[in-house]
Amino acid sequence: MATIVVVGGGIGGLATALAVARRGHLVRVLERSPSFEELGAGIQLAPNAFHALDVLGVGDEVRRRAVHVDDLRLLDGVSGRLLAVLPLGAAYRGRFGNPYAVVHRGDLYAPLLRACRAEDGIELRAASPVVGHVADDASVTCLLADGGRVEADALVGADGIRSVVRRAVVGDGEPRICGHTIYRSVLPMASVPAELRPRSVCLWAGPRWHLVHYPISGGRELNLAVTRDDAATAAVAGLPVDRADVLAAFAEVTGRPRALLELGERWRTWVLCDRDPVARWHDGRVVLVGDAAHPMLQYAAQGACQALEDAVVLGDLLDGCPADRLAERFARFTGLRRERTARTQETARWLGEAIYHPAGPEAEARDATLAGLSTEDLMDAVSWLHSARVGRERSAVG
Repeated sequence: MATIVVVGGGIGGLATALAVARRGHLVRVLERSPSFEELGAGIQLAPNAFHALDVLGVGDEVRRRAVHVDDLRLLDGVSGRLLAVLPLGAAYRGRFGNPYAVVHRGDLYAPLLRACRAEDGIELRAASPVVGHVADDASVTCLLADGGRVEADALVGADGIRSVVRRAVVGDGEPRICGHTIYRSVLPMASVPAELRPRSVCLWAGPRWHLVHYPISGGRELNLAVTRDDAATAAVAGLPVDRADVLAAFAEVTGRPRALLELGERWRTWVLCDRDPVARWHDGRVVLVGDAAHPMLQYAAQGACQALEDAVVLGDLLDGCPADRLAERFARFTGLRRERTARTQETARWLGEAIYHPAGPEAEARDATLAGLSTEDLMDAVSWLHSARVGRERSAVG
């Protein structure tokens, strides 16, 4: 048995804590916020996420909270024409073994938090911001903002895209600002006209902009996000923005996308960031997971899914692992995960450039390509992502 500190109490941090504690280790989660809670809006969960959640023991509860959408739709944001649709019914579930669903982030976070609180081997410590760490061949010490120190056999950095732990392990500076600004709103479904609330994930792709909407919170709310490829250069995270400013920023948007924008209230904005894939995100007894290891744009809807996969794979690798072999297992974890997560990071970038934001001849080429794809072709295209089943029997632990 080892004592392991997880820095960061978000979705990835709690999933990692749960996976590692259930493999016989003591886990202490250090969260910088005053309490353990998940803010934000909607999140999409592909079958690979549900496979991981099942291993963690919370899959059924998340399924009950989720909205099981009928299809994924890509539409032309100017003409309104349907460009592609991937049905998510029996054929899709039969092929991938689980549903595709959407949830409020809190409806994913709450089951993980409840499971962690029920686990004897997990201690949750809020209001404990980590500002650095010191590691040697035998242990790791986390340095807290208030001068406190927390010692452990190992450290897992699950502290997001601006990870303090990554700064020491990888040292690659600030995240890459991708030049896209996103505005998010969550609104009561009762305020949305019936024709604007299909049980689908709908993406309207326009020239240098796109809008996504889908139901969350058991169908009681609509998650709405609209993005502009505007060459933004300054990082922004979650700032409130006036409704009038959002409408002005998308003045050319018409039709149903415009009707949805008009409904939005209490908007917040972010400038999207990611990082280039790296070959190594471990250093001795310290390792990174989730956005701390491989942050990606949201365009593949896989950020949380990949963090959940990380948690399960790392937990399997640490099953029965003595403290003196943790560094070796962390190296194996990086080796197992880096190719898949790098491909996902790169795919997310490609989707933003080639599918969601092209204009003129590039958009026409996209439309022609999509018109020739069958449902089976679309399922083949996502198979490498959605069909993954991480778990003990698939992780070469020895």
